[in-house]
Amino acid sequence: MIISVGIVGATGYAGEELIGVLLRHPNVRITYLCAKIDKAKPISEIFPKFKGKIDLVCKLPQIYEILNKSELLFLALPHTVSMKFAPQLLKAGKRVIDLSADYRLKQLNIYEKYYKCRHTDRAGIQDSVYGLPELYRAKIKKAKLIANPGCYPTGAILALAPLAAFNLADLNSIIIDAKSGVTGAGRKANFETFFSELNEDFKAYKVNKHQHMPEINQEISKLAGRKIQVTFVPHLLPLNRGILSTIYVKRSHKVTGAEGHKLTNLYKKFYKKEPFVRIREDAKLPQLKDVVGTNFCDIGIVEESDKIIIICALDNLMKGASGQAVQNMNIMYGFPEHMGLI
Repeated sequence: MIISVGIVGATGYAGEELIGVLLRHPNVRITYLCAKIDKAKPISEIFPKFKGKIDLVCKLPQIYEILNKSELLFLALPHTVSMKFAPQLLKAGKRVIDLSADYRLKQLNIYEKYYKCRHTDRAGIQDSVYGLPELYRAKIKKAKLIANPGCYPTGAILALAPLAAFNLADLNSIIIDAKSGVTGAGRKANFETFFSELNEDFKAYKVNKHQHMPEINQEISKLAGRKIQVTFVPHLLPLNRGILSTIYVKRSHKVTGAEGHKLTNLYKKFYKKEPFVRIREDAKLPQLKDVVGTNFCDIGIVEESDKIIIICALDNLMKGASGQAVQNMNIMYGFPEHMGLI
């Protein structure tokens, strides 16, 4: 089976990455590309690396063309924009994978607080499926609208899921210290992401106020069966891509004594059938160079007498965005989950 795919927002970092991944996919034909651009032109002129691979013209979005040319649409759009497109696409019977935050948060008041915008598709929020395959594979398979997770939340949730699911730590003590490459900010003009501002510098930003924090809280709370509030401190690395998160959690009585030394084995069992989660031994903790350019999420656990330290690494443009979106597509259409990704 060959499916026709369109990308709305094809010129951003996530859109560019999607094109590259989908060109390697044997069951996909890219049939439509659009973006907010000054002049329609072949995508190979915008990204010369695609010359001879795909010369499809990228143009301004027109809803009738989007509806007529593709059966699955990836929305690689800025936050607050996707909800203007998704309802029309779904009404026409299309399947949608949204890479923005517009359908991730189930509580609209929280979305509106963090994204400073009134949500205009409240029905879509209820129908969307959070696209983290390791937790929601069965729902993803049947979904019409996938809310592709954020990059920071993907790593944090995967790193904490076994502890939360089995209540094996003091979940009210979670501290997430995360560092991301600059592509996580998107392809837009921003003084703070200029090379001369980033180079030879390193800083924290949006301390405990980042828009991805409620997404992490939402999913960890679901796993734990009670409200959890994490402390989340993101940092900006002078690198193109990759996220390394160091997560600190206090021990509880659930992981004392002999049981406390089996967390690595527990994580291995929890993710045993997951093709893109790799659990490391203590002596080989995750690092960015091992995951950048791949769809893998690497996790390592260090156990101390009074705390658990989890190290997690992933590529923010792959497992944190476009790679995970394609993984979701594979599940939706019954393709091998690794197709186009390994």
